[in-house]
Amino acid sequence: MDDPSGSGGWRFAQCFGDKGEVEDITEADIISTVEFDSTGNYLATGDKGGRVVLFERNEMKKGCEYKFYTEFQSHEPEFDYLKSLEIEEKINKIKWCKRQNAAHFLLSTNAVEGFREVAASSDGIESLRRHSSYAHPPSSTHLRLPRMQQQDNIIAAVPRKVYANAHAYHIHSISVNSDQETYISADDLRINLWNLNISDQSFNIVDIKPVNMEELTEVITATEFHPTHCNQFMYSSSKSNIKLADMRESALCDRHAKCFEEEEDPSQRSFFSEIISSISDVKFSHDGRYILSRDYLSLKIWDVNMESRPVKTIPIHDHLRGKLCDLYENDCIFDKFECVWGGDDKHVLTGSYHNYFRIYDTDNLNDVVLQADKSAFKAKKIGGPLPGAKGAKNGPRPGGLREAMQLDTLDFNKKILHASWHPRENTIAIAATNNLFLYSAA
Repeated sequence: MDDPSGSGGWRFAQCFGDKGEVEDITEADIISTVEFDSTGNYLATGDKGGRVVLFERNEMKKGCEYKFYTEFQSHEPEFDYLKSLEIEEKINKIKWCKRQNAAHFLLSTNAVEGFREVAASSDGIESLRRHSSYAHPPSSTHLRLPRMQQQDNIIAAVPRKVYANAHAYHIHSISVNSDQETYISADDLRINLWNLNISDQSFNIVDIKPVNMEELTEVITATEFHPTHCNQFMYSSSKSNIKLADMRESALCDRHAKCFEEEEDPSQRSFFSEIISSISDVKFSHDGRYILSRDYLSLKIWDVNMESRPVKTIPIHDHLRGKLCDLYENDCIFDKFECVWGGDDKHVLTGSYHNYFRIYDTDNLNDVVLQADKSAFKAKKIGGPLPGAKGAKNGPRPGGLREAMQLDTLDFNKKILHASWHPRENTIAIAATNNLFLYSAA
């Protein structure tokens, strides 16, 4: 994936977002999740204002380009008067259900209120138009019948089901099962199993809440179903371990089948050890053989058949080890970066600060560093090099973005937390504040 420009063959494709400067961005406009559907023809984003925006592949354009499809309000801010708790409308996760008919079904969740199964339909509306009056025709030869005419597509988003009141804590993960009949939702202490057709009942399958909350030592941080085995799922914890559970063993899966955990080097232990080792995201590879996990400083690739240590560890933020005190003071040390497998399971992606993100080849660990920035859009329009490429004016010093990531001028308010990879092509969607960037490679 090496080339003279340092972009690894990746090129900037599109940018969706506001035209204004960063200072004009409101909190509600910040994108909080991104997700391709299983075909890659549709892309969904959710933001902190509770809105979901869908994009459709533009078949009229060459390459992998998208156009606006529809937008709707998925969640509204609410207030729990019993708990004196304000429930924000921020969309934490979006998951697509496989298409069964002309409508698109997806699940979206906010922090506490629950999930909505939304159907977005784009069927054309057929209408009857009469070309004659109701007066009796003088003869049967002059009889005129109503004709069917195809009208413009009308796209409507309708909430089909609301799965509410099943979680008492912050919901951070949802995952649809491979059987397309069930899904799981997770908060900090519990994981619930739902049937997509039943919105008023769920089954608790993992519960780590202690009898005495003062004895709480860990929380659940992420969960996902196995891509092919409908009885298996995994969940990660703040104690830097990943547990694989099998629902065939028992109704309550507190006793895991496997636990993937690497022993900590005592010489490396510090005040920040527990924070930086907390796993923020986990993903199965598409074949289910490997697990990708992300903590604050690194990516790890695990073989499901080897629990003792990861097969590969990829450092991401080693250059920040000396700044952990500052990052603790400004709360950046608690940022939750996501990780993504490429469609071929040979590449992985994760984000960093200053809108940098990195793509790794899992075979040789060669990496590509790119920056999601509006200057990339301008560079494409005028035919100039991408930021960080050799020859870029006012760009980083020679050596590209990899060296720029080490500089003290990093803006920690700009961060790539959310990304999604096209399931069949080398196209990635990157959320950067209120902008959605698309990159593609041959």
